[in-house]
Amino acid sequence: MSHTEAAPGSSLSAHRRRRELAEAADGRTVDVLVVGLGATGAGVALDAAARGLDVVALDAHDLAFGTSRWSSKLIHGGLRYLASAQFDVAHESAVERGVLMTRTAPHLVAAQPFVLPLTPLVSRAQASLAWAGFRAGDMLRLAARTPRQVLPAPRRLTATEARHLAPSVRAGGLRGGLLSWDGKVTDDARLVTALARTAAAHGARVLTRVRALRLTGTGARIRDELTGEQGEIRARAVINAAGVWAGTLADGIRVRPSRGTHLVLRSERLGTLPAGLHIPIPGETNRFVLVLPQGDGRVYVGLTDEPVEGGIPDVPEVPETDIGFLLDVLGSALDAPVARDEVVGAFAGLRPLLDTSAGGSPDRTSDISRRHAVLTSPDGVTTVVGGKLTTYRRMAQDAVDAAAEARGLRAGPSPTAALPLVGAAAPARLRTLPAPRRLVRRYGTEAVAVHALTTRDPSLAAPVLPGHPVTRAELLWAVRHEGALDESDLLDRRTRIGVIPDDRTQALPAARDILDRTTPAHP
Repeated sequence: MSHTEAAPGSSLSAHRRRRELAEAADGRTVDVLVVGLGATGAGVALDAAARGLDVVALDAHDLAFGTSRWSSKLIHGGLRYLASAQFDVAHESAVERGVLMTRTAPHLVAAQPFVLPLTPLVSRAQASLAWAGFRAGDMLRLAARTPRQVLPAPRRLTATEARHLAPSVRAGGLRGGLLSWDGKVTDDARLVTALARTAAAHGARVLTRVRALRLTGTGARIRDELTGEQGEIRARAVINAAGVWAGTLADGIRVRPSRGTHLVLRSERLGTLPAGLHIPIPGETNRFVLVLPQGDGRVYVGLTDEPVEGGIPDVPEVPETDIGFLLDVLGSALDAPVARDEVVGAFAGLRPLLDTSAGGSPDRTSDISRRHAVLTSPDGVTTVVGGKLTTYRRMAQDAVDAAAEARGLRAGPSPTAALPLVGAAAPARLRTLPAPRRLVRRYGTEAVAVHALTTRDPSLAAPVLPGHPVTRAELLWAVRHEGALDESDLLDRRTRIGVIPDDRTQALPAARDILDRTTPAHP
C-alpha cells in the first residue's frame, strides 16, 4: 500500500454503498447476512469474510451507532470478573485484551495507567482488597501471555507519587496510592470502523442506513433508510448482532439493558492527568468511578450501572440522578468538587445483558453475568448477545461457528486472532511513521495518507473548531474512506466532537462544507 492511499479494498463510501446494496438485493443468495454494525456485528462480518464466506452486513443507522460508541474506551483484563468468581470470563477478557494490544490493533489499543488514591475514605481493608485484586489482574496478564513490556506491573505509590500522577486529588490525609494498568482503545467507534473496513477489504458488503424489517433463517426484508425503497436479501445463514435491539428481531431473546453514563469535562478542570483514576464507590467492594483522560481536551467520568425499563431508545437520555451520583463520588476524592455547570456533556450507553433468570431477575444489572451467549431460534436465526467490547472478537468467532454448524456452511477455523485490522503495525514501525503522533494513534499506518491530504490542500490542516485537534482532513478522509454519509456520522462517530453539544454546533459548518465538497465525487 502506498503511504498516500487507503488499505486496498477497505474504502467505504456512499458510492460503494449504493452499488453493493443493489448487488445484495438482486436475488442472489449470500452465505451470511449480519444485522448490526457495532463491535460485535462488525466483528462477525470480518470473521465470516476472513473465512472466505460471502457476507452482507447492515445497520439501520451507522457504524457504532449504538452501545459501541458509548463505552469507557477500556479494553479490560477481566479483574472485575475474578471478584465474582467468573474465572472463565476473566481469562477470556485477558486473552482478548492481549490479542488487541499485541496483534490485531496495537495502533488503537495501548496501556493506560490508573491511580487509586488512598484517601481517608478508603479503609486499609479496602486498600488491601484492591491491591490483592490488582495483583490477581497481573496474574491474568501472565496467564494470557501478554508481555510485561505491553502491560507494566502494578505497584504501590507514595503520597508524593500519587499526587504527581493525580494532582487534582485532595492532599489532606492522602496515604499514597495504588498504580495499575489496563488496556485503553483510542476510540471505540474508530475500532468499529477499522473492523468494518477490514471486513470490506475481505469482500464483505458493509451497508449502513439499511434497516432489517423482518428476519428469517433464510434472509431479511430490508428498507433503504435513505430512499425508503424495500427489498429482500437472501442468505444461507443469518446472524443477529443487534445488541440491545436483538430481542426485537428474534423470538425468545430477553435482553435486560443496563445504562452506563459518563460525564464529559474540559481537561483544564482537573489539570494535567498523566494517569486515570479509580475512585471507590462508597459501600461497594468492587466498583469504582473512573476518571478517563482522552487526550483531546476532554476527560470522561463514569460510569453507572442502572437497569432500564421500557422501550429501547436510539440514543439514551442521561438522567440528572446519574450526573449527581457521579459528581458525588468524584467529589469524594478531589481538592475541589466539580460543579454541575462544569459538566459540558454527558452520554449514556445501554449494555445488552442477556437475562437468563427464571422467574425473577437479579435486583441489580451489575449482578448479571457479562458472559455472552449464542442462541439459534427454531427458524434458524443465530443471535449473539451479552458480552462486552473487549471480547467482541471471541463473540464473533462463536457466532460464525454456530451459524456455520446450524446452516451447514463450509467454513474453516477463524483466523481473526492473528489478523491485523486496517492501520495496524508493530509499535516500532508506528513510531517511525512520518505523521503526527495523534494521527498515528487514531489511524495507524494510514496516518501518513491522512496527513498527506493537508500537503496537497493546506486548508485541510485547519482545525474543525478552535482548541480541538481534529482537522478538516480527517473529515474528508471519513467521507472518502470510512463510509461517513452525513454530519452526524462525522461529528458523533468518526470523530467525537459531538459529545460536547456546544462544540458540535461550532463544528457543523466545517462538516457541511466537507460533505458539499465531496458530493460531486460520489454521484
